[in-house]
Amino acid sequence: MKTVIACTVNGDAHEVLADSRDTLLELLRDRLGLTGTKEGCSNGNCGACTVLVDGEPVNACIVLAAEIGDAEVVTVEGIAPGGKLHPVQQALVEHGGTQCGFCTPGIVVAAKALLDRVARPSAQEIRHALAGNLCRCTGYDKIVEAVAAASLAPRS
Repeated sequence: MKTVIACTVNGDAHEVLADSRDTLLELLRDRLGLTGTKEGCSNGNCGACTVLVDGEPVNACIVLAAEIGDAEVVTVEGIAPGGKLHPVQQALVEHGGTQCGFCTPGIVVAAKALLDRVARPSAQEIRHALAGNLCRCTGYDKIVEAVAAASLAPRS
């Protein structure tokens, strides 16, 4: 069954015709063309599809699009509009916190959510916040170092 879903994504209002069974991930990628959010496991275990819903990180693959209602959704594309990197993105580059890059969008979004809550998180707090984001390439030390460095960067 098709239904119209009204949503706000990265500050823009949208009305989208979607199947009532579509996930938020499918809405973002297939209906809105926001392909930065990745599909990894499709069952909420890998974190590649992490987006913010009203500022909270969620796995878009296990949230129905119809559930988001009036919530504000922010994807990796909305983290740093205008072509300038967010401090987390910049730090991941500078600290070698990426390799294949598939997990990076989810990690960026989860790290931003952490830094929005905790100005200067400890390594343990960073590891806890990123525990739902799996990376098969880098290990996690450089990612944790990058998030810690990002916490020291000036924010606008």
